[in-house]
Amino acid sequence: MTVDLSLYLVTDPELCGDRGVVETVRQAVEGGVRVVQVRDKTATEAEIVEQLIAVSRVIDGRALLVVNDRLDAAVAARERGARVDGVHLGQGDASVRRAREVLGPDALIGLTANSAAHLEAVLALPVGTVDYLGVGVIRPTATKPDHPAPLGVDGFRDFVARSSLPCVAIGGVGLDDAEALRDAGAAGIAVVSALCAAEDPAATARAFRRRWLAGSVPRVLSIAGSDPSGGAGIQADIKSIAANGGYGMAVLTALTAQNTQGVRGVHVPPAEFLRAQLDAVSDDIVIDAVKIGMLADAEVIRTVAAWLDRARPPIVVLDPVMVATSGDRLLEPDAERELRDLLRRATLVTPNLAELAVLSGRDVGDWSEAIAAAEDLSTDVGVAVLVKGGHLAGNDAPDALIDARHGRRQEYSGTRIVTSSTHGTGCSLSSALATLLARGLEPEQAVRAARSWLRESLRAGEALRVGRGHGPINHFSGLWARADTTSGVAASEVAASEVAAEWWERIADIRAQIDELPFIRALADGSLEREPFLAYLAQDALYLREYARVLSEAARRAPTSAEQAFWAHSAHGSIVGELELHASWLTPQQGVSAATFAAEPSAATTAYLDHLRSVAFGGDYAEIVAAVLPCFWLYTDLGRRLHAGEFGEYARDPQHPFASWLATYADPAFEEATETAILYASGAAARADAATRARMSRVFEVSSAHELAFFAAPMEFSPAG
Repeated sequence: MTVDLSLYLVTDPELCGDRGVVETVRQAVEGGVRVVQVRDKTATEAEIVEQLIAVSRVIDGRALLVVNDRLDAAVAARERGARVDGVHLGQGDASVRRAREVLGPDALIGLTANSAAHLEAVLALPVGTVDYLGVGVIRPTATKPDHPAPLGVDGFRDFVARSSLPCVAIGGVGLDDAEALRDAGAAGIAVVSALCAAEDPAATARAFRRRWLAGSVPRVLSIAGSDPSGGAGIQADIKSIAANGGYGMAVLTALTAQNTQGVRGVHVPPAEFLRAQLDAVSDDIVIDAVKIGMLADAEVIRTVAAWLDRARPPIVVLDPVMVATSGDRLLEPDAERELRDLLRRATLVTPNLAELAVLSGRDVGDWSEAIAAAEDLSTDVGVAVLVKGGHLAGNDAPDALIDARHGRRQEYSGTRIVTSSTHGTGCSLSSALATLLARGLEPEQAVRAARSWLRESLRAGEALRVGRGHGPINHFSGLWARADTTSGVAASEVAASEVAAEWWERIADIRAQIDELPFIRALADGSLEREPFLAYLAQDALYLREYARVLSEAARRAPTSAEQAFWAHSAHGSIVGELELHASWLTPQQGVSAATFAAEPSAATTAYLDHLRSVAFGGDYAEIVAAVLPCFWLYTDLGRRLHAGEFGEYARDPQHPFASWLATYADPAFEEATETAILYASGAAARADAATRARMSRVFEVSSAHELAFFAAPMEFSPAG
């Protein structure tokens, strides 16, 4: 079995503090830690055994567990039912030969090494004695004050080049080291203080995983049946994985004779051959994610479950193929029971409404019942559920992500795409999700990106002209359209409107909070005091000066002359037009001058500008335009509704104390500019790959949150502050 060593936690009781080792491990594994090493030099053997038992319980098979040095404790914990996968030994600890003999051929045995002499000693051992080397320290670290001279990244690279075993970098490893060490040949990074002392170990682990995965291609395994017509099953999965930026692999659970009009026959190979396929892949390749589709019978399901327990891939997306479109049950009752048990090993399950009804044991007749059923299933099984509304009647085709364990409930609206090319839709969506999750996207981001890609592929399916029944989706339509400038414009315009709608819906909560802010309400009804209003203008002047620079960077990177001119004109308008209006209130005698920018930047202003600068000078054109869009869009939306009387009729009165300012919110020229900004930003997202589109969505949401904080800040103003 090839082990995923990518993120390796070494525990330290002192650094874990009051939270304790067990809770720290639980959170870190939740965030993506793949191996946990229990290390406590001061604990007794009995205390280590108890700790291993407790840690094994919270890991619950989601990561590998090894113990530092204490071979006898590993054996004792195993005897008491704990799942202890192996030991990590130092050069002066118990013999690795004895560890292998005692723990068996499947145990994970690691050895500390940092010199040529250590490498020579490893090479003298029988092949298979040691599985990996812990190499370091990389940088000076307080957690091991007697460490040897630091290797640094270059020294680590030289060591890896001479090693025949996978090398895990350890010692002083921080977040910014992840990519460099991966590129230097590390099989993984071992982290101590950065995780044990983290305020939020789960979030920190996710950040390490994202950095480790950045720029890499996820290796995604589909375990499913075949479709010789190419529209569903593993054929669709491989296409979906590739279209979303992954490397696809396939293990066959069944052979079907089918086409776009229906299934004519199914052949299920022996379970022994299924097991051989699974072992062949996982013995050689680190698997970043697994998608599971058609599992024909109870024995097949048990075989897959046993392999999952052994391989423990970090991401498992299960598409429970249980009920045909006709409503017929596809599995025998014993297989349905085994499949429901398999759900507990998944990260995400993607049932259609009929399958959701079977799995939850509830009637699912409408959307509200579907949400309730998913809540029940997620709570009962402890897994995230993607509720798919494609089988609902009517023009709406919503989806929802429900994860009771993590408090997630995110709904996604969408109009039904009228097409007969729907063959393999569920297979393709689940494979896309597995790939995007393996690329480091958060679940909400992955669902948005996968839905956007799927809708794009559904719209283009009929153009393939495959078959006389329900044809396949076009998995690569976006790629082909973006490669063909003739057809790419039309395809992007259709997708752009959906991107804009999704983004606007995504910040619905932020928009609602802005509407209720005391500053906005007082500005509308005229009760706002002059001091907080001037405080707002002073901060806005500081913001606009830097915002113009970010707009100029968007102009510099724009792919077309029209976009270049638009962003440059917007930057000019921020400096000339808007700042002159600010100066008329702040510094009417001097005009726009140094005095206009005399205020100290508030925390909200600083945070917003730091975000924009980091995107402008660390991202690409697409991310920049997504980041600057909320400043256009939220202001225009607010102005339109102010002048429509939504916040009271007085906001429309020419005698309003801030009438001249409120007029700028609904300036027709600014509204037109906003429409153009939306078009360019959403168009860039439509042309982008799924991962870039997800990053754009994220920076758009972050900028929107900063707008909320910026509007909230003036009411906190006080002269003493």
